Amino acid sequence: MVRPATAVTSAVLFFVHASAVITLPPGANTGQNLLPNIDDPNAVNAQTACPGYTATNMQTSNHGMTATLSLAGDACNAYGTDVDSLDLTVEYQANDRLNIELVPSHIDSTNSSWYILPETLVPKPQSEQANADDSDLKFTWSNKPSFNFKVTRRSTGDVLFNTEGTVIVFENQFIELVSSLPEDYNLYGLGERMHGLRLGNNFTATTYTADNPDPLDVNIYGFHPFYLDTRYYEVDGDGSYTYVPADTADASKNYVSRSHGVFLRNAHGQEVLLRPDNITWRTIGGSLDLYFYAGPSQAEVTSNYQASTIGLPAMQQYWTFGYHQSNWDWPNWDTLEQVVANFSMYAIPLETMWSDIDYMDQYRNFQNDPVNYPYDQGADFIDSLHQNGMQYVPIVDPIIYYPNPNGDTADYAPYDRGTEANVWLTNPGGSVYIGAGWPGYTVYPDWHHPNTSAWWLNELALWGQSIKFDGIWIDMNEVSSSCVGSCGSAYVTQDAEHEARDFEVAADATSTASYLVTTPTPGVRDINYPPYVINHVQPGHDLAVGAVSPNATHIDGVQEYDVHNLYAYQETNGTYQALTQIIPGKRPFILSRSTFAGSGKWAAHWGGDNIADWLHMYLSIPQALSFSLYGIPMFGVDTCGFEGNTDEELCNRWMMLSAFFPFYRNHNCIGSIPQEPYQWTTVTQASKFIMGIRYALLPYMYTLFHDAHTTGSTVMRALAWEFPDDPSLAAVDRQFLLGPSLMIIPVLDQGATSVDGVFPGIAQGEIWYDYYMQTEMAVEAGVNTTLDTPLGHIQLFIRGGSVLPMQQPALVTRDVRNSPWSLLVALSGNGTAKGSLYVDDGESIVQNATLSVDFKANTTDTETGSASSSLYASVSGDFQDTNALGNVTILGVSSVGNVTFNGNAVGSDSIAYNEESKVLIVNGLLDLTQSGAWDQDWVLSW
Repeated sequence: MVRPATAVTSAVLFFVHASAVITLPPGANTGQNLLPNIDDPNAVNAQTACPGYTATNMQTSNHGMTATLSLAGDACNAYGTDVDSLDLTVEYQANDRLNIELVPSHIDSTNSSWYILPETLVPKPQSEQANADDSDLKFTWSNKPSFNFKVTRRSTGDVLFNTEGTVIVFENQFIELVSSLPEDYNLYGLGERMHGLRLGNNFTATTYTADNPDPLDVNIYGFHPFYLDTRYYEVDGDGSYTYVPADTADASKNYVSRSHGVFLRNAHGQEVLLRPDNITWRTIGGSLDLYFYAGPSQAEVTSNYQASTIGLPAMQQYWTFGYHQSNWDWPNWDTLEQVVANFSMYAIPLETMWSDIDYMDQYRNFQNDPVNYPYDQGADFIDSLHQNGMQYVPIVDPIIYYPNPNGDTADYAPYDRGTEANVWLTNPGGSVYIGAGWPGYTVYPDWHHPNTSAWWLNELALWGQSIKFDGIWIDMNEVSSSCVGSCGSAYVTQDAEHEARDFEVAADATSTASYLVTTPTPGVRDINYPPYVINHVQPGHDLAVGAVSPNATHIDGVQEYDVHNLYAYQETNGTYQALTQIIPGKRPFILSRSTFAGSGKWAAHWGGDNIADWLHMYLSIPQALSFSLYGIPMFGVDTCGFEGNTDEELCNRWMMLSAFFPFYRNHNCIGSIPQEPYQWTTVTQASKFIMGIRYALLPYMYTLFHDAHTTGSTVMRALAWEFPDDPSLAAVDRQFLLGPSLMIIPVLDQGATSVDGVFPGIAQGEIWYDYYMQTEMAVEAGVNTTLDTPLGHIQLFIRGGSVLPMQQPALVTRDVRNSPWSLLVALSGNGTAKGSLYVDDGESIVQNATLSVDFKANTTDTETGSASSSLYASVSGDFQDTNALGNVTILGVSSVGNVTFNGNAVGSDSIAYNEESKVLIVNGLLDLTQSGAWDQDWVLSW
């Protein structure tokens, strides 16, 4: 059957166009008011109503165990049909990774009551079949009073996951698993949402991909069922360890932390209840496929999760780290040309111009507006961008215009070719599912169909012959629909021209309607109105509001209810494969709004439709740090805000903050005031200043990304991750680190001219240098320091012990890459420093040659122990970089003797040393490195 539009009729969804007002059916965007059971005081408590399971047929091996779990009593059928028999598999996949899987023992492939996520869709990690005794994770179980299990850390005895005293509930539309947690625990992840970095212990984390502009504390675009758990322990005098809640720690005592990670490989809608002493994981289908990562550091957990399970993040092209400008209200190519000219006039760096849906012909994918965005003018504009070292990225939506068969504009070739290939999602009866979106009535590519990827490639390639894009921006791929159900099935012929431009809800009747509570029928799934309703963000908590309906059907019979959260994941993969053929040899650049665990191996992500206010500027930091955990380091937000009007002060502060996010783009909404940085004098000045620093640091950022791509390390980092033994940092998310070496403390409050920041590690001898003054900070350990920060300034600090490779800033990254190198060395308290550099051609998927340089500085000869201050560069690789070394700046230098480079004396006129600031600057190296800074190993001594 076709999902009914709604029983509520007082809301009208309408499209607005200069020449027409076209209505959809009454109530087309209003869902049923399904009672969210978490808020229903009369809801069945599955923990008390259900019997749990009893384990039998236990079989053990060196690598794990298997068992059969049978219902331990009468079925409760609380929110679906109880599964009477489950298969348990426990596998020690590696010494630091454990898998626990529960699936129904008998699944009839023709029975849609259960959908188990196939490996062909979301791969499982390969098992190394570790020996149980060698693993730092230990699985134990009991049948008292029903089956329960524990996961402990073998080396310390810490209980990481414990279901004792609870029951496992496993029904066809409701699965529940409860684990105890220690007091005031520290959990991070379970995204995507706008929330602080640490989740808290009285919070419900719903995960279900939703088209909803960045509300607080609820589910939005992405789906990442992974959390990081960090626990702090006081080191007692006898060498033992005692768990301590982070917020009660005493700064005078010594602590260590241990982290682990948990991933639930399940794509159904989920709801995770975080309560003071436990976590309850609920999902409305699928299986329990749990992965535990031992750590014990955050870095080890994150690397393991990415490298073994979801895939390492894609390496990005060098140009993607430049500055990007976008706007949803540029009416024609002339406007884009003027924007580029304005950036040039004000000498503000600009790397990439973006097009939102303005360029489309009546908002139809793969077609340009012939009047305002003609192909010939676009080709000339894009050619001009490319000649000047810039790029162009347009938006594409997965919503395809459905032509009115009786209208004058029925011919739409992308739709016709898709229909011929049979690639559209359908209703359960086989008719095409017709939703609504920007072009009017729309159909949706079915990524389960074997023809869809080829059709998608063909459409992008045909369009790309006229529009030479450098990447693709995918929006609306949650997947979004502006009406409930297949609303176009009965009304499509009433919309002759589909001149749809905008939509809104005229009235919302949900607040006065009664709640709908459904009763489960044994053996039957109600996917339109499931018996258990997750606390979904959309009106009525209805899964069909703002999205393709749960009963939309794929070619293999799978319904959207089971794979909704994977739509963008599959589309992103298809787009990545397409771009490898359209732009052969080059790394595809894809920006996707919706993401799933593993999307980072293909795509970047931006924070979605945020708001131009101070709160959302702050929330961009924990959002970015969370995506570091999810393996999507190429993250940024709509700088200066998307919805609403920004102002000069906010945009000034935001442009400076976003300069230290990997993806740096300014974008705003139709109807908002323009917010390109040249709109205000102070923002122009601040942007030029901070972009100069960002562009100079691009070699450092690019090297961090290569590390992430090859090892699963993070780029943006929480202070707690880099300084894991300081409990006071557990919830810090108003400042952050870029890699291990740079700390950023932004102003996040309106009207503020100072900011408070903490300097971690001081008590252990850490040194922090002011980036601008290049002098050591005189700060106290564990104390918030107030820092004067006038408008146009952002606090930036270098960690002692760092070597930062740099180049000269320029207006485009191409020119940065062709400029002389420099090094900024910040010595630690014991006179040492280290760093690294990675260089390649900046664009190829497969490199013919690469270059790596390791830097090491010390002030003591490691062999003789005598005083000898030197900086060493050890070079490996065959990539030919001919840029010379311009200068080396060394901070924290106590004294200077003879300065030599590979034994050659450096002239005194090329040396500057300030005894008060302890800064040594060595110039005059261009002549000594004419064939390239990295054509050989070298040593600089002073």
